[in-house]
Amino acid sequence: MIAVDRVMFAAAQAGDGAALERLLRELQPDIRRYARRQCHKSSAIEDVVQEALIVLYRRVGTVRDPLALAGWILRMVTRLCMLPVLGLMRGVEELTERHEAEYFARLPQDELRMDLARALESLPPIYREVILLRDMEQLTISEVAARLAVTREAAKSRIHRGRVLLREYLHPQGSTGSAP
Repeated sequence: MIAVDRVMFAAAQAGDGAALERLLRELQPDIRRYARRQCHKSSAIEDVVQEALIVLYRRVGTVRDPLALAGWILRMVTRLCMLPVLGLMRGVEELTERHEAEYFARLPQDELRMDLARALESLPPIYREVILLRDMEQLTISEVAARLAVTREAAKSRIHRGRVLLREYLHPQGSTGSAP
């Protein structure tokens, strides 16, 4: 079980670089252990650990309570391990241009997974949240709208825009439909 010293956690959230480095170093074995249980492909474990540490580094200030940190990390690792599935999901795989499909088919799956993780991280929070709810948690449009307290139309619009941004991030030169 992941346990965090409250003083060190508070210092890391306040911007203390040494405390943040120590926090990351102490959490790394727990993150690795959990990734080993969650990731089906052993070659992805180190990539997932590194991505999880990067996300934790960037987002430690958004975690409200050190007791919630363990659950947050475990959900994040689970999502990172699921990214190959996310790459195959219906929304992201709705590639309208043949050259885009050929381009992604040539990429090694681990590389695509890491690119997708970075693409998701690059999204503005409003689009990242809706993509994760719809495509990772596989909620219906109505469920997404209810969770976000928006209309179905607003949820559909955000999903569409988030997917467009993901596609542009993953293949910027091919998003306009021009030949490679």
